[in-house]
Amino acid sequence: MHRTLALSIALSLFAVGASHARGIDVDKVNGSIHIDSSRHAGDLDTVNGGIHLDSGASAEKVSTVNGGIDLGERTTVSSVETVNGGIDIGAGARVTGTVEAVNGGIRVGRGAEIVGHASNVNGRFLLDGAHIGGGIETVSGDIDVGANSRVEGGILVDTQHGWSLGKSRNPRVVIGPHAVVTGTLEFRRDVDLFVSESATVGTISGATAKMFSGDHP
Repeated sequence: MHRTLALSIALSLFAVGASHARGIDVDKVNGSIHIDSSRHAGDLDTVNGGIHLDSGASAEKVSTVNGGIDLGERTTVSSVETVNGGIDIGAGARVTGTVEAVNGGIRVGRGAEIVGHASNVNGRFLLDGAHIGGGIETVSGDIDVGANSRVEGGILVDTQHGWSLGKSRNPRVVIGPHAVVTGTLEFRRDVDLFVSESATVGTISGATAKMFSGDHP
């Protein structure tokens, strides 16, 4: 009897400890979420509000509708999703899963890493000496793979679906100095593609690269 009670207490304490280590989930409507520096949180989810993590903070899934997401320097999260808002990933931050945005740009700061896939529909991709391990996908967004950045898994610019009022401008894709893109760069619509003479890229399908020297085309 005493052994059973002791085991029950031990399991309860373990569950509390595991929950504490993971962090508390936060779910809001019509409100923003702010995680202080070096704090640990669970899943963060809001509608009509932004999400901000101060430097060194961490969380699990980070998701919002009608709001931007700002990950400070050296933050760590498992995944990031937003609809109608941009995503800013600070220097040295790490996303262990995927990053997805609809109607929003994605900026990845110096030394930051997205382990999985990164995608959006509209909005600019900007990598500043950053690393993406699972490829980039967009429909109408510009892509700037900045100097010394690395993208594994290629780049896909997909075709537009649904109704379109007239002909939209071509997405602009720039592969900067000493950047590396492995895998296929596949373009299913017209794009303006610029590749630095010092960059390394995989097979290009659906576009003709214009080579450039210097920092920018």
